[in-house]
Amino acid sequence: MAKRAQPGTGPDTSTVRDVAARAGVSASTVSRVLGGTYPVAAATRAKVLKAMRDLDYVVNAHARALGGATNNTVAFVVDDVTGPFYAHIARGVEEQASAEGRLCMLCTTHGDPQRILAVVETMREQRADAVIVVGGAWEDKAYQDRMTHFAHALDRAGSRLVLVGRPPLGPGVPATVVDYDNEGGAFALTTHLLSGGHRRIAYLGRVAGLSTSGQRLAGFARAHELLGLTPDPELILDGTFSRSYGYQATRELLASGREFTAIFAATDMIAAGVIQALREAGRRIPDDVAVAGYDDIPVARDVHPALTTVHVPQEELGRAAVRLALHRAELPDSQHLVLGTHVVLRDSTPRAQ
Repeated sequence: MAKRAQPGTGPDTSTVRDVAARAGVSASTVSRVLGGTYPVAAATRAKVLKAMRDLDYVVNAHARALGGATNNTVAFVVDDVTGPFYAHIARGVEEQASAEGRLCMLCTTHGDPQRILAVVETMREQRADAVIVVGGAWEDKAYQDRMTHFAHALDRAGSRLVLVGRPPLGPGVPATVVDYDNEGGAFALTTHLLSGGHRRIAYLGRVAGLSTSGQRLAGFARAHELLGLTPDPELILDGTFSRSYGYQATRELLASGREFTAIFAATDMIAAGVIQALREAGRRIPDDVAVAGYDDIPVARDVHPALTTVHVPQEELGRAAVRLALHRAELPDSQHLVLGTHVVLRDSTPRAQ
């Protein structure tokens, strides 16, 4: 006669009742430990957790969701994780999540606002502890209204919407905002170029309706206004935040015959393409054209000449996003954090003669 299997010895066979029997407590006590919604004595909790380990018990995620508990997961929602700017924020998120005993789940959206909404909704259903959305926001009322709805829905589920590098959704919306001084960084960089004698500065990488782009252009314009100057609208070019765009836009700018002595690239990746195009055209950097970028990703140090840029504390953005979201009850007055930026001077922008 075959020997009867003991509770928990077969694959995926352990139940809450098995854990309760092993720990010598009731099934309801085990449920309280799993849910984390009711106080349980430390000694009792320790016995339950040991029984779970002994039985290799795996929590049923759907059951936990029905019970209203979160699943010890932090979701990181980003356009494209292959970009160095996002990758460094992701590192900060993962490191802090690990330190807080959470797993980090990566979700990419490829710049599609509707996909962002779909991912946030899925993470709400999965009861993620926090849903961290990174990158500029689109200035679209329907999109903003939907994000506001999700912020409230996540809050009711015991989770938290975190916006990184995005403006707040409005007063009373339960969301954590971790931003950086985007406009201030652009203002300081433009001031550096203007103080070097440059008066015709091309701006490459305007993206209509994107908050990141709007803030950088606002800093660019404000620095001009401070000196009683007006940027030439023909030198402000629309585009994407990519190296290929920077290369092509610079070639077109040179072919147009427009006069300029400096280029403000909206990102370092754009600047890398700018430098390549200028060198192919025989333009010396910075003697003929000064070039500046934004973000201070590793490529800024690797290009030749090394790129003057605006430093953004990328990893700290990620760490702060997790820390503030998970400890929001203890830090209620710190749910809108703005980190500083500063200009890093390198060889691509000496003072004009």
